[in-house]
Amino acid sequence: MTIYHALGLHMHQPPGNLRLLAEREEWEAQQIIRCYERAARYAHRFSDVARLHVGFSGILLEQFRDPQIVDMYRRWVDIPAMLDSYRTAQNIELIGMGYYHPIFPLIPVEDWDEQLARGRQIMQDTFGRAPRGFWPSEMAFCMEMVPALRKAGYEYVVVDSVHVKPEGSPERPDIYAPYTASYGGASITVVPRDRDLSNAQESGLDSGWFAGEVTRKVPLVPAAGPDRLVATWSDGENGGWFRQMDEGSGFFGHYFTPYMMRVRSGDYPVRPVHISEFLAGHQAAGQAHVQTGAWNVGSTSGYDFTQWAGSEAQRKAISEVFDVSSQYWSLMRQKGASSEDLREARKLVLQSETSCYLFWGDSWIPKLYELTSAARERLRRVQAQ
Repeated sequence: MTIYHALGLHMHQPPGNLRLLAEREEWEAQQIIRCYERAARYAHRFSDVARLHVGFSGILLEQFRDPQIVDMYRRWVDIPAMLDSYRTAQNIELIGMGYYHPIFPLIPVEDWDEQLARGRQIMQDTFGRAPRGFWPSEMAFCMEMVPALRKAGYEYVVVDSVHVKPEGSPERPDIYAPYTASYGGASITVVPRDRDLSNAQESGLDSGWFAGEVTRKVPLVPAAGPDRLVATWSDGENGGWFRQMDEGSGFFGHYFTPYMMRVRSGDYPVRPVHISEFLAGHQAAGQAHVQTGAWNVGSTSGYDFTQWAGSEAQRKAISEVFDVSSQYWSLMRQKGASSEDLREARKLVLQSETSCYLFWGDSWIPKLYELTSAARERLRRVQAQ
């Protein structure tokens, strides 16, 4: 048996946040931007053995490509050079996301295609290659997404292991194997993320502990095949573990470097791998249904969307987005052409679907209403024409 490890990092900042941080919270801004630079630098340092997956939201890349942001952050990191470092790191498998980091099951289905297409296109434009795999924002997934993901060009999607229910399998499925999920005549490969090991990746671990946990846990799970795929995924810029300015005490110095050194020496029971590489040599374990849900974040389990839709204010905000989006599509059908006001309204609607406006309870909801109000004003102008 060979145990393969797919290590993933998720990167995102809501619209305008890099500017806001640089203007008001310089220390936090420096911590965050160095997280982005660090991942590519360590990938190059261990190019012979390291295999990383890094996903960027479209709106984060949009901020990276803004000349004013580049100037504001130049004192800490050369952003164009950083992006070029990702572009040339062949041992980083780039992962796609929705452009504005939406929770797809909580936004209008009519908006899915553009969030997906724009998110994939900016990855292609920025790095010169389109992502093959998809990371659902907040790991929020539902089976209805399968046809949209395939239409957008994605081959696989990472989902939380607790939601994967293989067809005709024992009560405890193999979370260390890929499956095929089918819906509406379309199929996609789903890769389960180990929730417990990912929690450790997010908060702190070392290479010895990781090796011990993997070699202990994996044999306990019924195997669908001789080789096993352990997928761990977490935010790559949140929490003191990743933002640690003393690199020797953070994720890349304390865990990643010793891990890669042991892999390089041949003294490690786990083999880093890209998901696309693993899938090329291994068939899916079978068909699976993925229950609607998200990852465990904050104090929630991820079995529902309480973190983003648990309060009355959050649910009203979601209804507001649906209503404004519906108005947009109605006018598009009536007018048959896209004016400047319609294009701007469209952008505002998609931007209002950013998950961050719902994540922070009721405190960020006013930001959502600012966007939908501006969109409504644009749509009123169109209606009056």
